[in-house]
Amino acid sequence: MRDVTPAEQEYLETLLHLFEAGRPLTAANVSREMSLSAPTVHEMVKRLEADRLIERDERKRISFTDEGLEIARHAASRHRLVERFLTDVLGIPWYEVHGEAEKIDQAMSDVVAERMRVAIGTATTCPHGHPIAAGNRVMCGTRLAEVPVGSRITVLRFENEHDAALRDLHEAGLKLGFAATVARIDPDAVVLETDDGEARVATDVANTVAVWSTAAVPQEAPAG
Repeated sequence: MRDVTPAEQEYLETLLHLFEAGRPLTAANVSREMSLSAPTVHEMVKRLEADRLIERDERKRISFTDEGLEIARHAASRHRLVERFLTDVLGIPWYEVHGEAEKIDQAMSDVVAERMRVAIGTATTCPHGHPIAAGNRVMCGTRLAEVPVGSRITVLRFENEHDAALRDLHEAGLKLGFAATVARIDPDAVVLETDDGEARVATDVANTVAVWSTAAVPQEAPAG
């Protein structure tokens, strides 16, 4: 497997993230995901295409080449491994490890990576719910913002790993395995009912949370 630049690796990981989340692989989505300008993203997309790591059809939709997918999965696996190591072994909070892992994953040797695998034991996902063995996602889940009122939910995964978004989720009380009932949907937020009270999640953030849910049971109309 050939080496790629850190910038190329970051873009390939972003495309893989979109692919795993079931979102269209377009330059516009990459731009939103990475908070970069459209011209900047288009330049890198053209570079990835010239390097035969991705392909684009006549409608500019992106797909991986076999080599590009292999590199993306390898990079994502190392990143998620580092994140799990930082939380489980070093005790760094789950909502702070994404940025820290980016400083480490591209530079560490295979020897260090293997030691990390041993250290995390049987863990199979990163602290945000993504499989360390990239490509082995078990359950897609439903976006929290799309769950009907009255449904019971359990948090499966956080699709946006930017530190600001993760901190917002932490401050709202969410974490992997968090369980609650959708109490109501306000114009700008999803309100969850928990044993400790209400948790309010902004709609744009709720769109990035994958959950398992049990559909709300319709209430019968009163007789008469």
